[in-house]
Amino acid sequence: MLQRLGPAAQLLGLGWYLAICIAGGTIGGHFLDVWLDSGKLWTIVGLTVGLIAALFGGYRMLTDTIAEMQRRAAADLEKKKEER
Repeated sequence: MLQRLGPAAQLLGLGWYLAICIAGGTIGGHFLDVWLDSGKLWTIVGLTVGLIAALFGGYRMLTDTIAEMQRRAAADLEKKKEER
């Protein structure tokens, strides 16, 4: 879906993805801590899970964005060669 958007929009989506993963894991862990009365354990676990998800998902999204940018650059180069 993001491949149809420009690189700036794809990177903006990446930023949101990272923020949601990290914040979601931390907030979910905090609610578990409150519910289970377990100190800060689940907040740290949620933060760790959110960071891991953000790293792996962010890496995949970034490599897809870079590959798309390279495909577009190659297509533009071919188009310029055909015009000559």
